Amino acid sequence: MTLHAQSASAAHPVRMRCAALIALLLPLLVGAVGEPAAPGVGPLLDRLPPSWRDDRGKTLQLPQLLGARIFITMAYTTCHRVCPVTMKRLEQVQRELDALGTSGEFLIVSYDPSNDDPAAWRRYRVSHHLFRENWHFLTGTPADTERLARLLGFEFWHYDEHVMHDYRIVALGDDGALRGAIDSSHGTWRDLL
Repeated sequence: MTLHAQSASAAHPVRMRCAALIALLLPLLVGAVGEPAAPGVGPLLDRLPPSWRDDRGKTLQLPQLLGARIFITMAYTTCHRVCPVTMKRLEQVQRELDALGTSGEFLIVSYDPSNDDPAAWRRYRVSHHLFRENWHFLTGTPADTERLARLLGFEFWHYDEHVMHDYRIVALGDDGALRGAIDSSHGTWRDLL
């Protein structure tokens, strides 16, 4: 066997393993799993789980928000990296809406419903100085949390006591239809207006 034939046959298992790994990971890398609903396919608001508990312990029914612009993100109260950045982006959107003389509802849905109860969200609201009445810090059932995340394109997983996730904000129009979304790779907060 020639030297070239030996190195080619030794490289074959490595190439096969790499190809298998790429085939497994490619859908995750391109976002095929949990793909958000396409714009213009009807009111996305109608397909989201309707009932959530807020930081005051009251139930918020999402259909009641129809007629308002809605900005949705997901976060959890013990996050110290991505979530604070996301809140800053939402504050930029809020300031811009104020400057334009328009309004919107801001929904921050917990990635971690087992730990983010109303009291945890109240502490979060106070410690981050997020006192506006149109900001709603919400917790749902684990199943509703997963469903909302899947429908809106939020990908996350649990690792020990942490929730691994990225930055994403979704905007719905006053008709409840998807207006757009931004994440760490696509768009800026101005794209949501």
